[in-house]
Order: sequence, then structure tokens, then C-alpha cells
Amino acid sequence: MRIGVLTGGGDCPGLNAVIRAVVRKGAGVYGHEFVGFRDGWRGPLEGETMPLDVQAVRGILPRGGTILGSSRTNPIKIEGGVERIKENLETHGVDALIAIGGEDTLGVAKQLYDRGVKVVGVPKTIDNDLNATDYTFGFDTAVNIAMEAIDRLHTTAESHHRALICEVMGRHAGWIALHAGMAAGANVILIPEKPFDIDKVCEYVESRFKTRYSPIIVVAEGAHPIEGQMEVQTGDLDAFGHVRLGGVGERLAHEIERRTGKEARTTVLGHIQRGGTPTAYDRVLATRFGLAAITAVHDGDYGKMVGLQGTEIVRVGLDAATAELKTVPVHRYEEAEVFFG
Repeated sequence: MRIGVLTGGGDCPGLNAVIRAVVRKGAGVYGHEFVGFRDGWRGPLEGETMPLDVQAVRGILPRGGTILGSSRTNPIKIEGGVERIKENLETHGVDALIAIGGEDTLGVAKQLYDRGVKVVGVPKTIDNDLNATDYTFGFDTAVNIAMEAIDRLHTTAESHHRALICEVMGRHAGWIALHAGMAAGANVILIPEKPFDIDKVCEYVESRFKTRYSPIIVVAEGAHPIEGQMEVQTGDLDAFGHVRLGGVGERLAHEIERRTGKEARTTVLGHIQRGGTPTAYDRVLATRFGLAAITAVHDGDYGKMVGLQGTEIVRVGLDAATAELKTVPVHRYEEAEVFFG
């Protein structure tokens, strides 16, 4: 078989590990050939390819990012997009496709499968918000990067007696904020799933200042206050209809200073969370996903996503994986609240 591989959406530590595993097992064990599509769904949409063989994947296991490139191209929103993809796959002799991505990338994969494209998905997102899998690769790396940053903020906060706010990624789900905040001993964690009360946040800040420690607040970019308490700026929409977020940390710092009289500063980690080498956990998980994905293709089990359930790699329907987001449940947030203030 000749199999296409693409990586869509935001880049993520571990993408190269998946590509490597797919090609090494696919070529070495099954004797398949591969073609890499460039920049997410733009590749099959425009016929942009690159060679993808065993030599091409040597040495990429520890590298962050993706050798195939990525983009947020949405072919479903482009007139004739699906037909162009099917034509280009046929032109390049591609029998099946492995799509590595998050909710948007795999949502497109599901629609293409429904229209006759043989596709298998691999769950990638630092947000850990894909359904039907306990963890996605990239999440562990992002959490560790955020945790290390927050550890460093503790010392400067105490030196200057400031409230320091760390804004992390998380549009609809607060998994990074929850895990990084708990691991680094944050005094307040704010997530999209639960609108926050700015008055209560300020109470936590003032309570913390009564000790010899300064408050650290971790806020997900998608967190928002109870309606009417403060304004949060939003930007334009991307190709999948998502608002470009950013700014909640700065607004929060302004409100804390205004309401408490205490100095507050914000650090926005942004794309730092996506970059650099993947952790050992993410390298292993991504490798296992890649091995399972090429096996699913070899078995002809299309329309599936490989996922982690417990300690086992399983196959689930793309519809189950993309039907709804996996958000932070109430009981997990309540665990963190014990340490607030």
C-alpha cells in the first residue's frame, strides 16, 4: 500500500515520534510505502507532498514540532475541498491516510471518511481535550513546561511581594492549568469550565499576602469571569470558527491591583508550551499511537482513532472521538480548590 501521513492544527511535542513509528513499522514490518503531506490539510488539498521513508525519519524522535509542517486549513469550508483532496490522493496513488491532530483535524478526517476516504486518526493536542482517550501526547510535555515556569515565578513573586499570574493554553478545557497549577503549588487555578468570581480571587490574594508567601494564579486562556464582573478581550475567528484568545491574564492583573492595591504582573507562556523536546512519557505514548495507527491501516480498520484507555492502546470510532470535548469534571477541580488561598 501507499499511505499518506499529515499533521494538522497546532504543532505539538511528539508529532515526529508518531511519524517515525508509522514509517518504521509500516515500511519495515508491512512493506508499505509512504508520502508525507505538507502543512496539515493544505497538503492533500493542494497536492503538496514530501518524501517519507525510513531515512527521512531517522533522528527525529526527540525533535519537537513536525517535519511535515502544520496549518489550521479547513478543507470542509473550501468549495470543492473534499473533491480536490480525493483527486489528489488518487493522483499520488495514496490508498489510505493517517491524520494526526486534535478535534479540528480529526473532525475533518471523520467527514472525509463519511465521504469515502480511507483514514485513521491519531489524537494530538496539548490541551488533552479529545474524547475517547485518557491522554493525548503533547499534554505531558506542556504541563511540565508550565510547571517549571510556575516554579520559577514563585521565587520572584516572593522576592518582590507581588501577585504573579501565569496564563497557559486551554481554550475550552482547563487540563493544563489544573495539572500544572496543582503540580507547582498555585494558590488559585482558573479554568474555562467554571466561571470565576473575581471577588473570591481577590480574597485568595489578600489571604496569601498575610503569610510570608506571595500568591501565584494560574489561568487558562479560555477562563472567564462570572458575567458582568470584568471584560475579557477576544480576537478574530480562525478557519474552524474559534475565537483567537488572549488577554485574560492581563485583565485579571488589572482587576487585582484595582481591587486589592497589591502589585500584580502577568506571564503569558503561549507557544512556549508547544515547543521543544517531548518528555519521555510523550515520546513513548506517541510511538505507541503510531505503531497502533499503521496496524489499523494494515488491517483495513478505517474510520477509527487510536486512543489510550488505562494502559492499553485501543481503537475507537472517529465519531466517538470528536462528538464532544473532554473537559475537566467538577470533582477534579474540587481537588485543586482545597489548596486555594
